[in-house]
Amino acid sequence: MIITKAKIYLEEQMNRRRFMKAIGLASVCGSLSVCLSQISKKPARQPNILWINSEDNSISWVGCYGSPNAKTPHIDQLAREGFCYTHCFANAAVCAPMRSTWITGLHAISMGTQPMRSRYDIPHDQISYYPERLAEAGYFTGNIGKTDYNIGGRPDNDCWRKGGGPGRSWDQRKPGQPFFVFKTLGMSHESRAMRTHKDAVKAVVDPGKKLLHPYHPDLPEVRETYARYAEAMRLMDEDFGALIEKLKAVGLYDDTIIIYCSDHGGVLPRSKRFLYSSGIHCPLIIRIPEKWKKLWPAEKPGMTVDRMVSFVDMPKTVLSFAGARIPKSYQGSIFLDENIEPEPAYHLSYRGRADKSVDMVRCIRGKRYAYIKNYMPWAPNGQFLSYMWALPATMAWEQHYVEGKCDETTGRFFRPRKSEEFYDNDTDFHNVDNLIDSPAHQEIIDELRQALRQQQLEIFDSGLLPEAMRMRRAAANNLTVYEMVRNPDLYPLEKYLNYSDRVLARDPKHLPVFVEDLKDKDEGIRYWAVCGLFLLEDRAMPAKEQIKAVLEDEADEVKLMAAWALDRLGEQGVARALIEKLKEERAGLERPDLKDMYYSCSLENWIKGVLPYVKR
Repeated sequence: MIITKAKIYLEEQMNRRRFMKAIGLASVCGSLSVCLSQISKKPARQPNILWINSEDNSISWVGCYGSPNAKTPHIDQLAREGFCYTHCFANAAVCAPMRSTWITGLHAISMGTQPMRSRYDIPHDQISYYPERLAEAGYFTGNIGKTDYNIGGRPDNDCWRKGGGPGRSWDQRKPGQPFFVFKTLGMSHESRAMRTHKDAVKAVVDPGKKLLHPYHPDLPEVRETYARYAEAMRLMDEDFGALIEKLKAVGLYDDTIIIYCSDHGGVLPRSKRFLYSSGIHCPLIIRIPEKWKKLWPAEKPGMTVDRMVSFVDMPKTVLSFAGARIPKSYQGSIFLDENIEPEPAYHLSYRGRADKSVDMVRCIRGKRYAYIKNYMPWAPNGQFLSYMWALPATMAWEQHYVEGKCDETTGRFFRPRKSEEFYDNDTDFHNVDNLIDSPAHQEIIDELRQALRQQQLEIFDSGLLPEAMRMRRAAANNLTVYEMVRNPDLYPLEKYLNYSDRVLARDPKHLPVFVEDLKDKDEGIRYWAVCGLFLLEDRAMPAKEQIKAVLEDEADEVKLMAAWALDRLGEQGVARALIEKLKEERAGLERPDLKDMYYSCSLENWIKGVLPYVKR
């Protein structure tokens, strides 16, 4: 048995020692390290590779990871025959930015593709999609199901044509040709837990038997959503099992490396789209047939591997399996193969705009501790997002909050956030006890702060300017965001990082600097300066007249923040009036060159999703 019969409350059992006991598997450290060059040599063996991806589920919804709420016997069987990774994390907690990262081997924030469904261009002459490298190595390549790469300038299916084609499977390859097939299982998608969606499933199991995450209030609608999603996971697992049987039926099971993971965590409110463990801690199971035993990351199948894996690592690792050329532009590390690279100390994840919900969050974590930086802390996690509000749980939860019935833990979702959060995942898997002010943890907190900054610099974090602002700047210089952020004259990242840190500190001693920088020639600095005044709240009262002057700024992002700051300082209605004015100006305006999502989404969203909470 992979999982004990006793009900395991994952929320209280997710430290590594208890986790290993819960899933009943021997553990092994996967932190092997072998140096190698960026270019893999083509090996004699070329295994078939089947990468199966399920949508929207974290480890909390997979049986072999100790789930108390879901049954996934077919995935559990793969874990018995393969190797179960205990510390695998998504870089983005929503699909399109994550798939953008996968297809290119680069972090979405390194290219400017982190906003959901933005489809901004990247320099295709500089960034290579991994299926094409597999085709060069002689592989048949096929993608079955979702693409959603979030990248403009090239059709999503184009990268599969060189080696096979979109929608094609292993049965269409040439005789003896090795194959790589990526298959998406959509039955676990968030929509299945809704009541009215065309793909919704019915709750079959008793909702009263579900174990709730500690940040969810115990409401009938919340339990109903849990029960619906448990059924969606059961159905997804059946689809998974059918796919495995198809592989066995044609005699390919023992000639194929099988990779299973989700695309990010989820699916209940405060999981998908968010950088807490429930949103990024994902299942990863890899089965390697006996004939490639030398690739096993542990002594024998059925064992766990505690090496840290980021999803950005997966394209490099797949190419290494295949003996394909690994582009020098690829980020991440090879985590499994003869060419295995040193285990990274930290994992990076990020949140940008998700549909109409505008945000900017960064998370860096090791196996135990997680540090989160909220660059827009005035916006609550629970700002309105229509898709998430289609879940019965979200609607009932918000009403519970409005009625004043939430406690400190369940109500935090709807309140503005602290600038920083810090969690001990060994004792607090669901990240409800923010230890950012804990004297005992200041050393590790500072270590993680520095590690986050270093990674942001190394990969050229594009998010230090608002979405439309960075698109305007890139377009004005006839560059993609990828190219623009690598030019320090156009995008002084270190300066922006320093300034945003000053803003998020909320220290009134910086008020004179913020006031002075309201006139800076760089609209990015003006934006951060007015954000600093906004976060000072009533302590910014001495600068009220200077903030009023900013309402005439040429950058709408700067004007918006000034209006919200004035609203906080007692100028009631200024923010709403400016939002309505900007909406009227943009009525019917189409800017396909910039895909002006920041304005069209955030203006509408702030009225319902953020402004009411700012005033509370």
